[in-house]
Amino acid sequence: MIKRVQFTHPRTWSLRARVTALATATAALLAVLAVSAALLATANLDQLDVVLNKTGVLRLSGEQLGMALVDQETGVRGYALTGDSADLGPYRTGREAEERLYETMIPLLADEPEIRAQLERARAAATTWRATVAEPAVTATRDQGPEAGQQLLNQVGGRERFDQAREQIATLQQEIVTLRNAAVAGVQSGSENLVVLLIAAGLVVLVMGASLAVLINRMVSRPVSDLAEQIRHVADGAYDTEIVATGSPELERLGRDVDAMRRQIAADLSEVREARQAVEAINQQLQLQASELTRSNRDLEQFAYVASHDLQEPLRKVASFCQLLQRRYAGQLDERADQYILFAVDGAQRMQRLINDLLAFSRIGRNTSGFQQVSLDTVMRDVAEQLNIEEKYGADAVTWHDLPTVAGEQALLETLLANLVGNSLKFRRTDVPVRIEVSAVRADDSWDITVSDNGIGIEAEFAEKIFIIFQRLHAKDAYPGTGMGLAIAKKIVEYHDGRIWVDDSRAEGAAITFSLPISENSGTATLPAVPTQQNQHEELTA
Repeated sequence: MIKRVQFTHPRTWSLRARVTALATATAALLAVLAVSAALLATANLDQLDVVLNKTGVLRLSGEQLGMALVDQETGVRGYALTGDSADLGPYRTGREAEERLYETMIPLLADEPEIRAQLERARAAATTWRATVAEPAVTATRDQGPEAGQQLLNQVGGRERFDQAREQIATLQQEIVTLRNAAVAGVQSGSENLVVLLIAAGLVVLVMGASLAVLINRMVSRPVSDLAEQIRHVADGAYDTEIVATGSPELERLGRDVDAMRRQIAADLSEVREARQAVEAINQQLQLQASELTRSNRDLEQFAYVASHDLQEPLRKVASFCQLLQRRYAGQLDERADQYILFAVDGAQRMQRLINDLLAFSRIGRNTSGFQQVSLDTVMRDVAEQLNIEEKYGADAVTWHDLPTVAGEQALLETLLANLVGNSLKFRRTDVPVRIEVSAVRADDSWDITVSDNGIGIEAEFAEKIFIIFQRLHAKDAYPGTGMGLAIAKKIVEYHDGRIWVDDSRAEGAAITFSLPISENSGTATLPAVPTQQNQHEELTA
């Protein structure tokens, strides 16, 4: 099976990979140049050491070596002429100087075997001259006189051996000069090579910098500018224009992500447009329904007008004439006729009460003069006087204390508490004294006012039903009423932006609680908590 080898195309290289590769190549080239420069510098230092510390000393020592040999020859000739031992001073100092110079030069020539060999040849020639010419001349002069010493010095071969020794020293000097010239040439060449390396390093840095600038411009700057221009074009409203990014793979991925975001925004915008169209359609429908509701409210107001005048007047006539029949013919007709008249009077009166309660229910929230700060303690005193509680049930039948001041309409709040207290009085137990308590508790941003009693109570399953209009839990013969009292109470509470409920945790009696918002103003008229409908015939239904 043949495996296919895939090579990564440079186009797929990320910007980081490209910059890393460029930086690595630059670092490698500079490292090579730096190593080469270090080697050249080391070689130059070695050559400089040869020039300054080796060849210079060797040249000076070579010159001094020749001078020491000349001093020896001068001292021997002077002694041979005069026979005075004092004239041998230059000879002795020359030999001592020669030995010191050998000791100086030999270590310096440790790594120069050819020059060392030449030094040895020069030394051997000098030694031969001393052994064959100088030393015998000194001995002959001391033993036989100056003439014998001069004869030995002037004999054939004496002068030639001295010249050979000087030639060997001259050759040594020439080789030392050759070594110095080679070292100087090496230093010059190394310096030139160092300059070339420095120029090459500068060119590498320049080329790599230019390459990096071109790479950044091609892979980042221009693609980013193009991408920004496309984004601005889309931001101006062309949401359907595709965003295409070029350059490095990172920017291409960024362009794809931005385009995905554009598509998502375009899709969301399309949904928003559709939703707006749907909302506009719903608004139109709501406007139609509002118009229909306005018309229906006018019909209801017209009904209220009819109920308060056109229906009440016939009911009053029926009730009045039935009462006249009852007073005039009571006992004159048979018992069944009296019962029929009683039923007619009771029905007419109940119909009047029902119509009045309906009118009261419909008026809530339609006629308002604005909310005022109302003291519920004052309202309870008015309710107690209105219901004549102290006279009928005793001073301790209804108690209240520390009731708050709330924002609302005093007449409606008075109706609310009157209905709740009246409801507790209506459903009292006949075997125990009436005990009704009105209390208030602050809960966050509202007041919770509770009317509790020791009456027959309310079963939990009917806790919500009792607030529905015309709902009764007992027969009208057992407990009179129209079934509108708690419905009116609920509407008043909701008009004041509150809520009302039955406390079903009580084991005995009943407790109805309603909440009213805590007022932040004191003594200032405010608008109602809920919208109201102005009655077109308020002068007739007031």
